[in-house]
Amino acid sequence: MSSIENTSIKTKAHETLQTLPDNASWEDVMYSIYVRQKIENGLKDVAEGNSLSVEEVRKRFGLPE
Repeated sequence: MSSIENTSIKTKAHETLQTLPDNASWEDVMYSIYVRQKIENGLKDVAEGNSLSVEEVRKRFGLPE
């Protein structure tokens, strides 16, 4: 289990809120939490081998290398 998984959601949310300025809006709060969640999900996918190399993505979409 990674250190990300060992930390409670409440702790992660608190850490995220601490990075925002005092005049942050609700939209800023929601966006920051959303971005953190997406990053953590992506890191989890990579750790579990659920990702593709750039070369494989280019191949699948017919893009030049």
